[in-house]
Amino acid sequence: MDATGRARDHELQKDLDATVHARRELGAEYEAALVESFLEKVEQRLDSTVDRRVRRQLAEQQMVVARGASRPARQASGDGGFGERFGLAIISLVLAIPLSAIAVLNAGLIGLVVCWLGVVGVNTLYSTRGGPLLPAPEQGRGKRSSDWDD
Repeated sequence: MDATGRARDHELQKDLDATVHARRELGAEYEAALVESFLEKVEQRLDSTVDRRVRRQLAEQQMVVARGASRPARQASGDGGFGERFGLAIISLVLAIPLSAIAVLNAGLIGLVVCWLGVVGVNTLYSTRGGPLLPAPEQGRGKRSSDWDD
């Protein structure tokens, strides 16, 4: 992880600490609003990370296509690659923390178990499938616009 990532992690940790402190000060009646605010910050962080990774992967694919290969070797084999599996695991764990808190507050131990079964299920499905959950984009169809383009 680079210095920017560490700074953002530190910032997110400070936000979590502030949210927990505010919960203690304000009481349970503000808990939903505090959790929602923190989750919004986590979502924005994830969105920016995913956006950056998708843009980088698209640029890499365009470079490979421009050099004459029809698809990147990793994608052609159907293997998601270590980076994608690791990224899914990290995102799953980051999202599991606030989801666990919400589940426990709303449904107790049963909610926590259901939440973690979902996290484990998503990761198991991905790993047993042996590759990305979304199909590889078709190559050779000319330039298509994307929601990620500026």
